[in-house]
Amino acid sequence: MHRFQPGLVVGVLLAGATLSGCSNGWIRLPGLPGGGGADPSQVSDAPPSAALQGSKNFVVSAVDKVGPAVVRIDTVRRVVNPLGGLFGSGPSIQQQQGQGSGFITRSDGVVLTNAHVVEGATEVGVTLPDGRNYQGKVLGSDPISDVAVVKVAAAGLPVAPLGNSNNVRPGEWAIAIGNPLGLNNTVTLGIISAVQRTNALGEGQRVPYIQTDAAVNPGNSGGPLINDRGQVIGINTAIRQAPGAGLSFAIPINLGRQIAAQILDKGRASHPYIGVRLQALTPQLAREVNSTNAECKLPETRGVVVVEVIPSSPAAKAGLRSCDLIESVGGSAVKDPSAVQVAVDQGRVGQSLPIVVQRNGRQLNLQVKPAELPRQN
Repeated sequence: MHRFQPGLVVGVLLAGATLSGCSNGWIRLPGLPGGGGADPSQVSDAPPSAALQGSKNFVVSAVDKVGPAVVRIDTVRRVVNPLGGLFGSGPSIQQQQGQGSGFITRSDGVVLTNAHVVEGATEVGVTLPDGRNYQGKVLGSDPISDVAVVKVAAAGLPVAPLGNSNNVRPGEWAIAIGNPLGLNNTVTLGIISAVQRTNALGEGQRVPYIQTDAAVNPGNSGGPLINDRGQVIGINTAIRQAPGAGLSFAIPINLGRQIAAQILDKGRASHPYIGVRLQALTPQLAREVNSTNAECKLPETRGVVVVEVIPSSPAAKAGLRSCDLIESVGGSAVKDPSAVQVAVDQGRVGQSLPIVVQRNGRQLNLQVKPAELPRQN
């Protein structure tokens, strides 16, 4: 932080000026020749600037397309106060208020947001930038992907165009719109820092996040991340604080669209499940396993090794075993457990998913039919 220091007092000798007659200590400058015509109340006499040509930049154009469809979501949660009613310590039921963002994807009132924004909400309010306010109903939410769908009773609402997150590349412009810290309709600009961040929030993630350096804060959750053409490419969902700047992550809109379609169709989302426990393999770990386990011979490399196969699971039925080194899932090479999770999640329940493994130096091609991931209550 820069602090201002007391400056040096510099004496100036003004030619033609006199101190006589200035009892207040001010120096009066002589008038300019031929002056006296200026209006004393006029602030500026600079000539007017020429009109700017094409003054709208790409950020303004993109925000004009999406901004009217970005909404503020206010929630109320009623929770039990364990001390309520005892010794006058408050009511037995307390209300907790929350706020997030969302965006309209269908003119009849379908809104996408984060599952954590509406989790446990007993009341949901949806406010448009033009001031219109509606009561919302949560049609469904998916905590695994952190996507939720809210519906309001309305028609002819502005909608946000959806892009294709598969085409997003690092270095492209990224614009976040939302309501951070209660400041409605805030726009921030950055770039796409990375894609396919499967380890952004820890191992075992099923979401290949888009990473950006556009400023995102609490309240941005559920709002859109858009490209320079005014298309939604992601749903802002998480931040990681770092010295100097924060890192923000968005759910790719293709995944958000897929989860939302399932919620609109069935009221819930479905995730494939094969039933294995995985471990990231390193050369050192491989040497340790090989020296202590005669039945398990692993190559001294980096990859993903099966630690456990759940009995009667799809993986067990397909023939996967402990110590198998998984090389690819669904035709995509995998290097860590999160990549396996994402690849499995891109499959379909009940449809064969090819998995290539290495077992004792031999390569095997297996076909696994994922089941539906059991729902957690």
